[in-house]
Amino acid sequence: MKIYFLTKKKVYSSFVLILLLAVFIVFGYINLNTTTFTATTGTTEAIFQGNSGEKVVAITVNVDWGEEFIPDMLKNFKSYDAKATFFVTGKWAEKNEDLLKEMQKDGHSIQNHGYKHLHFNNLGSDEIKSEIKKAEDIIYDKTGEKTTFFASPYGEYNQRLVSAVTEMEYKFIMWSVDTIDWQKPNPETIIKRVMNKVHNDAIILMHPTDPTVKALPNLLKQLKDQGYKMMTIDKIVLDEK
Repeated sequence: MKIYFLTKKKVYSSFVLILLLAVFIVFGYINLNTTTFTATTGTTEAIFQGNSGEKVVAITVNVDWGEEFIPDMLKNFKSYDAKATFFVTGKWAEKNEDLLKEMQKDGHSIQNHGYKHLHFNNLGSDEIKSEIKKAEDIIYDKTGEKTTFFASPYGEYNQRLVSAVTEMEYKFIMWSVDTIDWQKPNPETIIKRVMNKVHNDAIILMHPTDPTVKALPNLLKQLKDQGYKMMTIDKIVLDEK
């Protein structure tokens, strides 16, 4: 029987080889999964930020409740020459025509959030289209303008949902900066969440809440002082030429 003795050098070399092999396997796995994720999100055509290339941001406000806070939001937007995009549900629009008219009069954009605040990932294509069309018709009846952008409740999206939306010739809007204001943090937290992540062509997601209203004056001032123009979604998400 032969007995083999390994030198320290050989042991070290073997250890390095095993370590490199493990790293290769791990990074290969990560790369495979990253590629799959990128391919999937690429085919959905969800829009997370604008493509204007300018120092602009779009503030989007998803609305199915909180109408008591909207008048103060509108006052703040007007004070800082900010234009926002309100994604409203059709059910909310039915009950709040006066606020819709105020938004429209101030130059804000009113867009589609579905008829009801549902989990759209659980709906079939026909149900999705029916919800969007019902909201579209109500908003058109109240404002005389057709909606062309859609933001889903709960920020949900999957291939079926986005395909149904794009088949209706809508643009599917997500966000790149989230205030998470629906959790009702203090106003300073909302400001930090935006200012720490803001960038050119950012889409900033908000809701009508009390801390949001309190955060707006300081937040809008900081955005303006840094040279950002606050514009409606159609001004930063442009059609590809």
